[in-house]
Amino acid sequence: MSPLTRITAVIFAILVMAPLAFSAQRAVSTPERLLFEALNRERAALGLSILVWNDSLASAARQHAERMAQHNMLSHQLAGEPDLRMRAAGTGARFSMVAENVAIGPDAAVIHSGWMHSPGHRANILSPELSAVGIAVVQGRAGLFAVQDFSQTVSNLNLNQQEQQVLPVLAARGLQIIAGDNDARKSCDSDRGFAANRPALVAHYETTNLNDLPPDLERKIQSGRYRAAAVGACSAEGERGFTHFRITILLY
Repeated sequence: MSPLTRITAVIFAILVMAPLAFSAQRAVSTPERLLFEALNRERAALGLSILVWNDSLASAARQHAERMAQHNMLSHQLAGEPDLRMRAAGTGARFSMVAENVAIGPDAAVIHSGWMHSPGHRANILSPELSAVGIAVVQGRAGLFAVQDFSQTVSNLNLNQQEQQVLPVLAARGLQIIAGDNDARKSCDSDRGFAANRPALVAHYETTNLNDLPPDLERKIQSGRYRAAAVGACSAEGERGFTHFRITILLY
């Protein structure tokens, strides 16, 4: 995209990247606050959960907005700049999905209106899959350069915390929980069906939501064939910033 020398209307671009810890909301400058409050009004009007403010995403958004303003150019990735995933990961964000809206306009109200009248940008703002946002607005020669960086939250949990979150999910399905059983974690680490107590079923899966079980595993549990369960978690390798969990469930 060639450098911008003047602006007569709001200019927008959009980016979504998927499969790939939130801090408290901080004070934001007036245009950023206006855009943040405006998008949450739109979500609330449709019964969607509001997005929480994420300082890491806001830092990534500001770096990008400042770079666009410096080059007087609208783009999701300028020459020599990391892409959205790398920018977000570089500020400490952890995510299973990231998305971005960028625009140039005379003020926050016009920028928000333009985003809401653009199907792709509107889809990001109203996505039920996204849960956090960081926003930056920087004054440039062509107007205000605005960036909204969105993500789907993935918590930073150790292995024991991951297991403790899955156990009540299984208990709610009528399974007796076997606590302190290391066989499940050993099986997860080896990625095979080893377990000293010979479970009837060994299920390995990866997820970004520990409150949901894979549909196939749900069906097997609902069959009534199993009475007890143990859970093991192990480290899951992934792209920096992109976070998911690796779980093994033993059914007896």
